[in-house]
Amino acid sequence: MGRKMVSLKDISVACGVSIATVSKALNDHNDIGQETKIHIRQVAEKMGYFPNSAALALKTNRTNNLGVLFVDEARSGLTHDFYAHVLDSFKRAAENKGFDITFINSNKKRENWMSYMAHARYRGFDGIVIACVNFEDPDVDELIKGNIPVVTIDHVFNNRIAIVSDNIKGMRDIMEYVYKMGHRKIAYIHGMMSSVTNARLSSFYKTAEELGIHIPEEYVKEAAYRDTDATYLRTKELLELKDRPTCILFPDDFASIGGINAIREKGMRIPEDISVVGYDGIPIASKLVPRLTTIEQDTESLGRLAACKLIDLVTRPKTTLIEQTIVEGKLFIGDSVAKIES
Repeated sequence: MGRKMVSLKDISVACGVSIATVSKALNDHNDIGQETKIHIRQVAEKMGYFPNSAALALKTNRTNNLGVLFVDEARSGLTHDFYAHVLDSFKRAAENKGFDITFINSNKKRENWMSYMAHARYRGFDGIVIACVNFEDPDVDELIKGNIPVVTIDHVFNNRIAIVSDNIKGMRDIMEYVYKMGHRKIAYIHGMMSSVTNARLSSFYKTAEELGIHIPEEYVKEAAYRDTDATYLRTKELLELKDRPTCILFPDDFASIGGINAIREKGMRIPEDISVVGYDGIPIASKLVPRLTTIEQDTESLGRLAACKLIDLVTRPKTTLIEQTIVEGKLFIGDSVAKIES
């Protein structure tokens, strides 16, 4: 036999107050005292009272459920260290504010797949956070242009809140450090084109220009983020150049493993024969030997800010500013960049 649902009436009897007072306490109204509120909530919790989310939705037009759209083409899913940490922080911040999170079904090959917008409506999400997707996808575009509150991570849209890493400063910090260490022949294997890559690449060229460094065309190559095989191949190409670089910047820490393997296969040592730099600051970077110099992204702040901004947009739509929030990372100096005496 199932447990009997606890009603507001049951709580009012247990506390010796009216049903209206119980309702006000549970909905955090200001016209009853804090002590009464706390007492009623504690009794309700002990009695196993849970507000029915469907009833809550009828009353407030809200379900207190947020959708997460995360489509990882590389199929590394939530093993993608950077996004795993960001979304973990997002989840903790949302749950602290009384919201649940649900992933939007992103497997388009599934028989009963419905568009992201249809899934969001079906689930009655109050808002959606979008991370790591193909922003050119018409289904994503439909969500962005729809009427459900949206926050994007690491991608900027017109008229939508975005939480973005400071990719321009990150790349500038790397370049200035490598330059200070005496390097003038700097190669960059960048990720596939996206707003993140564009910001990093333009900052790479701009900082090089400001420092008076010439970047030959063959020093700049492309490999998908987190693709160790592609980074391995691009690194081999750089090592075979007649006038090879003294330092290689990789798309991210995970991809750098492919590049490091290519360097070792050639019998070269890091950093004695060639220097390397990653990006992201995932835990594995500090476990590599030598420790990888990289940019540590503030995944905790990225996730928390995305949750707070999205919940503000849901609960206070009229006063929440639609703006970009830029989150700085910091340079982690490992042992993978040698000092070159000029």
